[in-house]
Amino acid sequence: MKYLIVGLGNIGPEYRNTRHNIGFKVLDAFAEVSNISFSTQRYGDIAQVRVKNNVLVLLKPSTYMNLSGEAVRYWMNKENIPLENVLVIVDDIALPFGAIRIKGKGSDGGHNGLKNIAAMIGTQNYARIRFGLGNDFPKGAQIDYVLGNFTEEQEKLMPERLKIAIDAIKAFCLSGLTFAMNNYSNK
Repeated sequence: MKYLIVGLGNIGPEYRNTRHNIGFKVLDAFAEVSNISFSTQRYGDIAQVRVKNNVLVLLKPSTYMNLSGEAVRYWMNKENIPLENVLVIVDDIALPFGAIRIKGKGSDGGHNGLKNIAAMIGTQNYARIRFGLGNDFPKGAQIDYVLGNFTEEQEKLMPERLKIAIDAIKAFCLSGLTFAMNNYSNK
């Protein structure tokens, strides 16, 4: 089986360590523990890793967050990956920092990356891992918060949270969406 694992983020050094780039950060951690590297290809950076008998195509779109759907649609078609084998990792300010929530479908929740993916693939029925950022910011400062860096305390907790996200991705691919939701949501 082949899976498309998409980590959402923005390209460029100014965004590298921002909260909004947690999707990229999760895939970078996955690549590091798998001893693989990304190569720049059409619409994004791509890496492939084998997990048991499955091939996981890791995608970090280079289209900027708000146009992520172009990259998702292109790589789904290029690699002939069915919708049920697509998993998108995205940041979520409605969840406490480091919380993981896995869903098989849902609204974009105001997230422009998810909104564009749904528009480009024609449905909101694709799996996603929402990685909590928390919402410790004053009213009206949401953009500054998500485009800001993690706190020192959050950075200390990051390795453990990234490991859980990686384990959730593997569970999705090896045991299915329901297993992943039941065993990794709210961890």
